[in-house]
Amino acid sequence: MKRINNLSLLTILAFTFLLASCDKTKPYEIEVPPAQAHFVGKEVQVYAAETNPAPEFKLQVGTTDVAGSDRTVTYKVACLSGAVAGTQYNIPSGNTSGTVTIKAGKAIAEIAIQADYASYVSGRKDTLMFSLSEPSVKPAGFMDTVYVIIRGACFEGNVNLDDLLGDYDNTNEDFGGAYGPYTTSITSVNQTSATTGTIVVDNIFDSGWEPITFTLDWTDPANRKVTLLTQTSIAPASTVSSNPAYATWLVMVGPSATAGPGTFSICNQTLTLKIRVGLTDPTFATGGWFSTPYTVNMAR
Repeated sequence: MKRINNLSLLTILAFTFLLASCDKTKPYEIEVPPAQAHFVGKEVQVYAAETNPAPEFKLQVGTTDVAGSDRTVTYKVACLSGAVAGTQYNIPSGNTSGTVTIKAGKAIAEIAIQADYASYVSGRKDTLMFSLSEPSVKPAGFMDTVYVIIRGACFEGNVNLDDLLGDYDNTNEDFGGAYGPYTTSITSVNQTSATTGTIVVDNIFDSGWEPITFTLDWTDPANRKVTLLTQTSIAPASTVSSNPAYATWLVMVGPSATAGPGTFSICNQTLTLKIRVGLTDPTFATGGWFSTPYTVNMAR
């Protein structure tokens, strides 16, 4: 107990000494860091030039404080993809370098960018790199460089097959009667040329079928095609027929004989699959096709 009391006394004495050493008559100087400029928002920003004329895009520049007078921020612009200043895009305050003024009492200003709609209507994309520089308000150590991606409306010929991967929770089908919605999935993709590829779709028919492979062709963006490759041993015949005569037979699928290929939209994330369903006897290599067409509509 005595030891605790002694420690408490020492603590009180030390605190008293600290109080005695403070001089309230002397002002304390607080060091205020100099103002710094930075971009506002994400490091990569998307400018969608989807309407004619394209809407103006405002890239925001901010400062770390508010001042009582106007301040100037200097920036540089570089195109990383071949766009020409004054043709594909225009920045009134400077197409390759310029300044923007942050008004007194404000902490944010805007750099206006104007894209040429006609340049981007067919799927073109460009990347502009903006970086802050001196002389002006000193650039901050964060967000001193941003990238603005200029693109038009989604172009169906600009296909990245990876964008099709994943679940399609709003899948509906018609095989002599409507069924759905249920979930299908594109589990893998493979690009086979600049405008063709394959996809593997899982859970078609929602009854334990094996994954099915389709080819995609967007050589003509206005006439995109999805074609089924003929595949056997997809599932037991019992998934489509209750006839005991087919108990040991298997489901096979192939391209539609009458409806032609299906289609897909990379922009809307939808696919229409045209399938012909049949049964095959694996023992005698015989079989036949149902006359009923089978259509699967996949949507996110």
